[in-house]
Amino acid sequence: MEPRASQPDLRLKAIQKLAENGIPVTALVAPVIPGLTAHEIPRIIEKAVDAGAQKAGYIMLRLPYGVADLFQHWLEQHFPDKKSKIPNRIRAIRSGKLYSSIFHERMHGEGIFADQVDKLFEISCRKTGIAGNKIHLSSDAFHRLDTGQLKLF
Repeated sequence: MEPRASQPDLRLKAIQKLAENGIPVTALVAPVIPGLTAHEIPRIIEKAVDAGAQKAGYIMLRLPYGVADLFQHWLEQHFPDKKSKIPNRIRAIRSGKLYSSIFHERMHGEGIFADQVDKLFEISCRKTGIAGNKIHLSSDAFHRLDTGQLKLF
């Protein structure tokens, strides 16, 4: 879907390499496309945890500005049988629109389909043992400069 994004197997290898070196990893499942990719969440979470991810998050597909037209064109090329269903699902989670910039809605949406995705994600995290995990990072290696605010020029 995103031509310059790493392939899934390479992403899993990156998770594994980071985890092997003691670097905490959070896997981000994104974009979740209602009616197209939401059913893949359990397997993605499972694979990410198997590779070493300690936490996971997800973001529902967002279609700001001209991205909606690009996405519709992509749907027509790759999933012509779902070119109406998917935008309708997106509208169902975005209060009738393809995009919402409202703070608590924009990443996950709202309504029955958004709730289904959220529950599927929660169950997947619980099943793999990462539900509620918090990653605590150490800032011991960092130090603040005593000079106060740095100058711009």
